[in-house]
Amino acid sequence: MSHSPLLKLPGPPQDLLDQVGGAIGQAREFVRAFDPELVVIFSPDHYNGFFYKVMPPFCIGTRANGVGDYGTHAGPLDVPADLAQDCAKAVLGAGVDVAVSASMDVDHGTVQPLENLFGAATSRPVIPIFINAIAVPLGPLHRCRALGTAVGRYVATLDRRVLVVGSGGLSHSPPVPDLVTAGPAVVERIVHGRPMTPQQRRARQAAVIDAAKSFAKGSGDLQPLNPAWDHRFLEIIDGGHLGDLDQWSNSFVVHEGGSSAHEIRTWIAAFAALSTAGPYRTRVRYYKAAAELIAGFAIRTAAPV
Repeated sequence: MSHSPLLKLPGPPQDLLDQVGGAIGQAREFVRAFDPELVVIFSPDHYNGFFYKVMPPFCIGTRANGVGDYGTHAGPLDVPADLAQDCAKAVLGAGVDVAVSASMDVDHGTVQPLENLFGAATSRPVIPIFINAIAVPLGPLHRCRALGTAVGRYVATLDRRVLVVGSGGLSHSPPVPDLVTAGPAVVERIVHGRPMTPQQRRARQAAVIDAAKSFAKGSGDLQPLNPAWDHRFLEIIDGGHLGDLDQWSNSFVVHEGGSSAHEIRTWIAAFAALSTAGPYRTRVRYYKAAAELIAGFAIRTAAPV
């Protein structure tokens, strides 16, 4: 499922929020019926937990803490450290290089889906897996598929019901800092991880709200959404043809989908994990080119056939 800080900020019209909320409700019902005992979530970060000081392509958290941005949960998540550690060992053993963190900070990209699906971010044990989607350089998409496959094979060894979540995408270019153009204060944050003050967080929220208003009116300099590209990606996901995405270059993703469209990496990893259980069928299928959320907003639920 996609995420957006604007779901909890003033601005989006109520009919859009109701529509998105209805689709989230369908996904929540799917999850309730499955009643998972463990959640594995692939998610990006927006310079709240991972910084250019050290930027791994992938990282598995053996402990994790929500930073509380955009009104999401602040505090520890329920991470089963032994399972997370075993997952990391299995992924490394499968030939996929992954970092580990015993003190992972996660933002709304991780926490918002958990809150939307369970009501609270701490309702289920969760293994958080970070996938870098905004800090260049980025590796090829097929490595995300390899990561998901390795995680899926590990999950298959567990005698428990496991829900796999991918959080992010699709086409969108929100006002995220860029290292090349960043000023000194921004460099301190995105390189060295200097925490934002409450005043800075409020200013950032106001800037996101203003950017969304301008974008919805057709003004501003953000790259337009690309529903055709989004639907092509979803067709590949729905059809289970994940290998087709190996041909998509990083520059192609940015050209077609925007600066943050690489969050589709979380979807690729999640569906690659699911596909290790055999062919799957998507059930809930929701998509909206939501300019007010600065996102091609999509939700899919799926289970093995």
